[in-house]
Amino acid sequence: MDVLSALAEPTRLSAMRMLAGGGEHCVCALMRHCGASQSRMSRHMAVLKAAGLVVDRRDAQWVRYRLSPALDAETLALLHAAVACAKANERRAA
Repeated sequence: MDVLSALAEPTRLSAMRMLAGGGEHCVCALMRHCGASQSRMSRHMAVLKAAGLVVDRRDAQWVRYRLSPALDAETLALLHAAVACAKANERRAA
């Protein structure tokens, strides 16, 4: 799956908004942020990982995600633009 397709789904974009802020986040934090079940969140994170947007790290029973350090400048710019658009749409809807 390509980057744009991965970011087109609202739950995945919401997760990327959280991860774009920096640091690692466990699936449980992403679930709360996105309002998704554990199985649904894991499927979405697998799509983001397959698109090369995130990497994961197992920490005992937890899986923690962060932005991929291998993202090139163009992909990072695209990600930040998508996140900014989502934030702007959210403000207009409120």
